[in-house]
Amino acid sequence: MGLRSTIALLAAGMVALAGCSAGSSTAPSTSAPATSEAAPTGTTTSQSESATTEGSADSTAPASESASAGSSAPAPSNASLTVGFVAAPASLDFTQDDGAAIPQALLYNVYEGLVKMDGSGKIVPLLAESWKVSDDQKTYTFTLRKGVKFSNGADFTADDAVFSIDRVKKGWKPAVKAKMDVVSKAEAVDPTTLKVTLSTPSQSWLYSMTTRVGAMFSKTGVDALATKAIGTGPYTVASYNPNVELVLQRNPDYWGTPSSMQTVTLKYFKDATAMNNAEIGGSINVISSVQTPDTLDQFSDTSKFQVIEGTTTGEVLLSFNNAKAPLTDKNVRQAISYGLDRKAILDTVWAGKGTLIGSHAVPTDPWYTDLSNKYPYDPAKAKELLGGKTYTLRLRVPNLPYATAAAPVVASQLKQIGITVQVDTLDFPADWLQQVFTDGNYDMSIINHVEPNDLATIWGDPKYYTHYDNPEVQKLLKDGDAADRDTMIADYKKVTEILADDAAGVWLWAFPNLIVADANVKGIEKNQITESFDLTTISVG
Repeated sequence: MGLRSTIALLAAGMVALAGCSAGSSTAPSTSAPATSEAAPTGTTTSQSESATTEGSADSTAPASESASAGSSAPAPSNASLTVGFVAAPASLDFTQDDGAAIPQALLYNVYEGLVKMDGSGKIVPLLAESWKVSDDQKTYTFTLRKGVKFSNGADFTADDAVFSIDRVKKGWKPAVKAKMDVVSKAEAVDPTTLKVTLSTPSQSWLYSMTTRVGAMFSKTGVDALATKAIGTGPYTVASYNPNVELVLQRNPDYWGTPSSMQTVTLKYFKDATAMNNAEIGGSINVISSVQTPDTLDQFSDTSKFQVIEGTTTGEVLLSFNNAKAPLTDKNVRQAISYGLDRKAILDTVWAGKGTLIGSHAVPTDPWYTDLSNKYPYDPAKAKELLGGKTYTLRLRVPNLPYATAAAPVVASQLKQIGITVQVDTLDFPADWLQQVFTDGNYDMSIINHVEPNDLATIWGDPKYYTHYDNPEVQKLLKDGDAADRDTMIADYKKVTEILADDAAGVWLWAFPNLIVADANVKGIEKNQITESFDLTTISVG
C-alpha cells in the first residue's frame, strides 16, 4: 500500500498493498494528485486549479463539501452494521505498522485529516474549512474548524496539526512517511491557522494529505496508538480483538453530523467462504470485498442482497526481487512476462472480473496507457529469452484469496518454459510483511497494491521491497511531481512505459471493487479510490 503503506489494504482486497480494484465505473481519475480534476467545487477558485494556472493570485478552497459535516450525511439512528473483511490490521497504529487494513478501518471513521477525498475523486475540506496556496505553489495556509475535539477531550488546534505533520517526518516507520519529505516547515500562526511551506512545488502533496499521512493526532494521545486510537472522527474504538473484530461506536462529541449508525463491527475472516456464509446467514451485513467472484450468483436474490461493482486503484502485481539473481537479468524477467497467460489467470482466479493492465497504472489514472499487450502470451519467445537455461524460484505469497488462487496457476504456466516455482504461503500481515517486505527473503510474490498514487513509492525508492533501482525513473518521478500537471502526467506515463519495457514486475490485473450488502444498506461508495472503507456515507433502513 508504498507497500508498507500501501500494502496496503492488502487486506480486504485492499491489500496492504492491498487491495482491490478495477471495474466498469465512470469515476474521474481518482488516483491523480491534487489538481483541478480533484479539486473541491465552489464559487471561488480552488487551490488545485490555481496550482495549474501561471501567475495566479492566492486562491481559496471553499469549505462546503465535507461529507461528514454536510447535509448529504445520513441521519443518525440506533442501527448497527457488521462488515466482513479478509485481512485484519496488525494493530491500530498505522504510524508504526504497515498494511492497508489499518487505515481501511480507521481513516475518515476514527481519524480525520485537514482534507479528504470524496467518492467522486474530489479533494474536499474536512478539519480545514478552507485553504490558500501562494503564487509559487509552495505555501499552503489552512483555516481550521473551531470547536473540534479529539476523543480524549483535548481540543484540536493548529499546534496538533504541526505536531502531526512533524511526527510523520520524524516518528513514523512505514515508507509512506516519505510523502511528507517535501514539507520544509509547518507552523501554527494561531490556534485555527496552519501554514505549511514546501521545499518545492508538489503536485501530489495535498493529495497525500487525504491519505493516512494526513491524519491528525492529539499531542496528548499518541502513547498507546497500537491499542487505543484517539481521533476527531465520527466514530471511536469501543473494542479491539486482534484478528477477530474491531467495534466502532458513535462519537457523541463529534463536531460534525453524527454518524448514522450507533455501532459498526468490522469482522475479520481468514476464509472467504465463511465470509460469504456469514452474509447469507445474516451475521454480517456487508462483504467489503468479494474474494470469490465465481460465487456471486448465490447473492442474486435482489430482495435480500445487492451486488455493487466498481473500480479500485489496486494493481495485482507478480512482484520481483529486482536485486536478487536471476531476476537481476532483464531477459529472465521478460521471459516470465511472455510465459504467463494473464487472461487465463484472471479468468481462472477471479472469474474474469477485473481489467488486464501492463504496467503500474489503472485505467482511472491520468497517466494510464494500455500496455496490456506489451507481452502477449508466447512460451516459445520466453524459452528463447532464457537461452536454454532453467531456474528454480521461490514464490512467497500472503494467505489472501487472490494470491493463493493465482500462485499455483503462475507456477504451472512457468513450468512450461523451464522455471520451477516453489510456492510458500505466508500469514498476512505479520509473516509476509516481515519476510518479504522487510527482509527481502523472496524471489517473487503476488500482492494487490491498493494505495492510490503509489507509483513513486514502489518504483522510485530502491530500498522498497521490489528493490527496483532505475535513476531515470527516479528523476522522472521527482521532476514530474515538482512540475505543472501536464508535465507530471507525461513524466509519469513515461515511467509506466519504462517499467513495462524493463519487466520490473508482471501486472496481472487491475482489481475490481466487488461488494455484497444487505438490500437495506444504503450509501456504500461504488468505487474504492481511497485507503478508507468510508462509513460516513452509509446507513441502514
